[in-house]
Amino acid sequence: MKKPLLIVIIILAIILFLPAVSFIRWAFQEKKPMGIYILDKTVPNLERDHHRSFTWILNNERFVKKNNSSYSFRKDYYGFFPLRPLRDKKWQQNGIKLGDIPNMVTKNDAMYYADTYGVYFNDWWEGINNSRRSRKLYGDLNNNDNLFFSGMQDKNKLCILEYNSFDYPTIDLFRYKTKLRLGIEWGGWIGKYFSSLDTAAKSNKDFPIWMTAMYRKEYRKPWTYTKPGVVFLKDRSIIVLEEGTHLKSAYPFITTDSLYRKKYGLPGKVEFQGWFDVIDPLKTKVISKFNLETTPAGDTLLFENFLTKQFPAIITDTTNQRTYYFSGDFATNDIPFWISRFKGIEKLKGILYTEKPSDPRRFFWLYYRPLINGIFSDYYKTLSKK
Repeated sequence: MKKPLLIVIIILAIILFLPAVSFIRWAFQEKKPMGIYILDKTVPNLERDHHRSFTWILNNERFVKKNNSSYSFRKDYYGFFPLRPLRDKKWQQNGIKLGDIPNMVTKNDAMYYADTYGVYFNDWWEGINNSRRSRKLYGDLNNNDNLFFSGMQDKNKLCILEYNSFDYPTIDLFRYKTKLRLGIEWGGWIGKYFSSLDTAAKSNKDFPIWMTAMYRKEYRKPWTYTKPGVVFLKDRSIIVLEEGTHLKSAYPFITTDSLYRKKYGLPGKVEFQGWFDVIDPLKTKVISKFNLETTPAGDTLLFENFLTKQFPAIITDTTNQRTYYFSGDFATNDIPFWISRFKGIEKLKGILYTEKPSDPRRFFWLYYRPLINGIFSDYYKTLSKK
């Protein structure tokens, strides 16, 4: 056999051998049975973007249902369910019933509220004008969701909620009850990073154009921003921080102190590009913080609106650390689900994500994945001792 051909055969064998070994290692991992209630009401398509990456981690780390079967991001959640074929625009809702709450609290070991914002007319019917907010089809954190959370917390079970779990369209009563249970306060401000504030750019077609109308109405002047930046919103108020003028770097960073970096294997600093809210932690324990790299002009603009450049990203209760609130849209990550069946896949740095700050995949691999795995692995150890 010729040497070049032999080399090609060896390379192909290695390429096929390594994934096979990785899959076998994953398949023979010890399964970790845990009943997990997942809630996602924001599912405008079949991708289940707002909870798929969470289920990816459960599957990759072999957290399984009580019957030892894997969690499915398509089926194993409560909330909004699009039906096939999607072109027919049919859907159903699967919510927890009042009479089922006591049994569900007993049955489940943990809960994860990924998103309760909901699905809206413009999201569901593609091609409809997105220049303004539209009518809600389904969404909000309701009384039954709140009662289930209360029951799980009272039983000292793992409870994780993230943005958006009590913001619009949740009514004031249930928002108040949720904040009380979490031990936080919220003044109404939310925000998001945008890679470009230029609404005329063809590459920026997904920019929420209704923000510019809010800006013109409040400030009585045109929207002239074109660079990257962060937009803050509260009711009918809007603040724009643009890179160069208000921000040294437009990216909001999540920073974590040494204790939790070591405990969960988190980076000291990572970029975050999703939606977030600005909360007051009151007496809760802060695990990670959002940081904005502001200029003096940015500091002044924030100060005038009673905001600061640093605020909590994750809080937990101070007693047993069984209740968490993620004040960012952490679970929305574009991750291929099929690679969750390979053990050690996270080591493929450079293929799965890059070192570029603009790469949104960095957040999942460097921060969200080790965080969720760490929280659930620690909790599983306490369950296995019972």
